[in-house]
Amino acid sequence: MDAFQDHYPDNVAHCYGCGRLNPHGHQIKTVWDGDETVTVYQPEPFHTSVPGFAYGGLIASLIDCHSTGTAAAAMYRQEGRDMDSLPAFRFVTGSLHVDFLKPTPIDAPVEIRGRVQEIKGRKVVVRTEVRSGGVLTARGEVVAVQMPENFGA
Repeated sequence: MDAFQDHYPDNVAHCYGCGRLNPHGHQIKTVWDGDETVTVYQPEPFHTSVPGFAYGGLIASLIDCHSTGTAAAAMYRQEGRDMDSLPAFRFVTGSLHVDFLKPTPIDAPVEIRGRVQEIKGRKVVVRTEVRSGGVLTARGEVVAVQMPENFGA
């Protein structure tokens, strides 16, 4: 299955967290798993906060980009459209809230799972959890706002 991010139009595929055209970014890949979305990501040694653990900015970034990708996929799903159909749905972060529950180990992949809480007009609310080795380490909520077509023009 193709990841949501594989369908982003080139002009909005440069995001540090999720852009496939950013060779220095995380390049996360998110897919549907039933009514949830899932991303698996392996932190790199340079993502260290203290030895053995990922820094919080990485975790927040993963929650952010996973959630905005989930918002886009949810809009396509709601309209019964393929993710490469036009006009493209692309979202930016209106609000990001993260609760860090436990330190996230850096030596194992993290699983990020999101669930849409609400779709209202151009706004999608997504709740996302981060687990390492099955242990919940962080939880977040993103209010994603649909980008206008002329964003950045």
